[in-house]
Amino acid sequence: MSTIKTADGTEIFYKDWGTGQPIVFHHGWPLSADDWDSQMLFFLHNGYRVIAHDRRGHGRSTQTSTGNEMDTYADDVAALTKALDLEEAIHIGHSTGGGEVARYLGRHGTGRVAKAVLIGAVPPIMVKSEKNPGGTPIEAFDGFRAGVAANRAQLYIDIAAGPFYGFNRPGAKVSQGIIDNWWRQGMMGGIKAQYDCIKAFSETDFTEDLKKIDVPVLVMHGDDDQIVPYADSAPLSSKLLKKGTLKTYRGLPHGLCTTHPEIVNPDLLAFIKN
Repeated sequence: MSTIKTADGTEIFYKDWGTGQPIVFHHGWPLSADDWDSQMLFFLHNGYRVIAHDRRGHGRSTQTSTGNEMDTYADDVAALTKALDLEEAIHIGHSTGGGEVARYLGRHGTGRVAKAVLIGAVPPIMVKSEKNPGGTPIEAFDGFRAGVAANRAQLYIDIAAGPFYGFNRPGAKVSQGIIDNWWRQGMMGGIKAQYDCIKAFSETDFTEDLKKIDVPVLVMHGDDDQIVPYADSAPLSSKLLKKGTLKTYRGLPHGLCTTHPEIVNPDLLAFIKN
């Protein structure tokens, strides 16, 4: 397996295929680099170098008990991009991975980056507060934490079979393979890191990170996203970005990269080429 070792000794697993301009993929909670299969293969066949890592505590990376927060996630990304000597990279983040991209760019700058994409992403901030009245109540995230602690195996089945891919919607075309693969990825990771990550993706405020980003950013979001509600995320993020473009997908779910790659992939390619 290909890994790098960070300053605190954590081993970060990554895939690195092909040549050409690098595209770095950042996965959501509680998944792994494998969640990008449809995009990795597509862009590899289109002449790009494709890279995806397992966030610390997730997938095949070290099951860390510490550092499971956005600053350290961003530092891990910086260590990976330095180790692979990436220049003019495109960073694409889904869900929690979108927050990771925003914090990486806000914390480490855009010197190695050409463009970025936030897909169904958690910025600017998810949790409801006086400053963010349209956010998701903290009780929802407490419920996730309780579910992880009590029986994460069942929780992950319930999420994948329900709201993540919109399989709970009337007339949805349900794929058992997609559900099983989501569960498989989730159970590969460590419970402590996944428990901590709930706070990281729900309570981190990315407002200042978004304001700092000076490269073009495409914000893609399904308006039937049941995990990261559309109205409190994508439109707000695009307004905070210096060079943000909002792309809204009518009726598509949170996991649109997996359920609708035939729509998402060409749009990503067009943004990267333009």
